[in-house]
Amino acid sequence: MLAVFINAGAIIIGSLIGLLLKKGISEKFQKTIYSAAGLISLVIGIQMAIKTSHFLAFAIALIIGGLIGTLLNIEGAVLNFGELLKRRFARNSDGSTFAEGFLNGSVLFCSGAMAIVGSFKAGTAGDYSIILTKSVLDGFISIIFAGAMGPGVIFSALSVILYQGALTLISVWAKPYVTDLMLQELTGIGGALVIMIGLGLLDIKKFRTGDFLPALIITVLLVLAMPYVPFL
Repeated sequence: MLAVFINAGAIIIGSLIGLLLKKGISEKFQKTIYSAAGLISLVIGIQMAIKTSHFLAFAIALIIGGLIGTLLNIEGAVLNFGELLKRRFARNSDGSTFAEGFLNGSVLFCSGAMAIVGSFKAGTAGDYSIILTKSVLDGFISIIFAGAMGPGVIFSALSVILYQGALTLISVWAKPYVTDLMLQELTGIGGALVIMIGLGLLDIKKFRTGDFLPALIITVLLVLAMPYVPFL
């Protein structure tokens, strides 16, 4: 679990730096930072999304996952939790921006193969190298994100602790099921979610990204079914 806390700490430190830098920056330059955050998300998302090698499964996961998330209103639940954190810890912050920063930071920092593989290696072999590398990357990205979206990004560290902590704890049991194919398909779906974040930050198209989170679970089920359903 040490590696997970290091990762969360890097996000907190990076976010604090971003908030400090933001205070001395004019609104004009803040808009530039917001655009930079959008472009960074878009590039990361595209690099991740092209990892998929089973486009049908990718499409099914996004569609079914999105429908399930919309039915359950996951986006609303996450944003409401962000509002709760804002009222408790950052009352003077803009509510919508705070919750958006929490949601977008959580999706960005928890998606991708590095979170999964790094947690598994830390849990099964005590190898922290991947998580430490991810921590450095997340720390720098959180500077940009916090500068653009405010203190909500800090609290995405909670999501990292819960998500990567759970993966680390169950790593011994789950490791046999996490194949290279599973990782690349999860990375592809995660990339689609990060692309949604980037398009939203660039004011091109706003997505209810949180509603698509069940697509990750659908992807796991589809990959497990692939040996029995070849057309996937």
